[in-house]
Amino acid sequence: MRHRGFWSSVAAKLLADRVALVFAGILLLIVAAALCAPLIAPNDPFASSVLRRLKPIGTSGHLLGTDELGRDMLSRLLYGGRLSLVMGLAPVFFAFFIGSALGIAAGFAGGRLNTAIMRTVDVFYAFPSVLLAVAISGALGAGIANALLSLTIVFIPPITRVAESVTTQVRGLDFVEAARASGASAFTIVRVHVIGNVLGPIFVYATSLISVCMILASGLSFLGLGTRPPQPEWGLMLNTLRTAIFQNPWVAALPGMMIFAVSICFNLLSDSVRQAMDVTR
Repeated sequence: MRHRGFWSSVAAKLLADRVALVFAGILLLIVAAALCAPLIAPNDPFASSVLRRLKPIGTSGHLLGTDELGRDMLSRLLYGGRLSLVMGLAPVFFAFFIGSALGIAAGFAGGRLNTAIMRTVDVFYAFPSVLLAVAISGALGAGIANALLSLTIVFIPPITRVAESVTTQVRGLDFVEAARASGASAFTIVRVHVIGNVLGPIFVYATSLISVCMILASGLSFLGLGTRPPQPEWGLMLNTLRTAIFQNPWVAALPGMMIFAVSICFNLLSDSVRQAMDVTR
């Protein structure tokens, strides 16, 4: 009942937060547009024409203009949203489960297991996340799968550290000690008493990483280490349009504006969720 009341309170706070509702609505519109791209895209995103290249915004038949190969920008932005959102969400999703498992195991077990896991995690902090992602992607080779793998590896360590920290705090609380004194197994204690109390803070932290992942994924595609042409993806579109920045700057800036808008939405939503889950408020 206590957990149900807590999550009901969190939901009520989020529904009363106008900022959260506005940006959640914007995100839902972007996601829905990306999912429905085959139905609402006005043109084939791969159809090119030298005669139509770099048309300005508002051109008849091309609402957002065309790119350097004459492809419709609106269609490519809609289709590109699919890959960009997947590359922003999937690594954090996988890192959340892997990092949570490692962190909870390290925090609850302590001792040598904690030392082995956390010292391994600390190795990854010797490298900035951008350089680590580029290094892993460069070693594995360009491609969507390799980019997703490299980003997942980058985000496992920070989530593991947060999970280990909150689990260490919960492990010493009275109800855990009471469960241990009653003869409950370690697996039962973790499953019943620990996971429910640590997943909330870990989830909030993980949501704050989505915007960072979006930017890193776009950066990998911009460098040629992520999505390959002619697939539409916002970071790759920025790369191919950089030569047109002086000819048609507004069209060239559209993919960057989409990356910025989605990142801001995820950041503000993460802050709203964190505030809603803060029991001291």
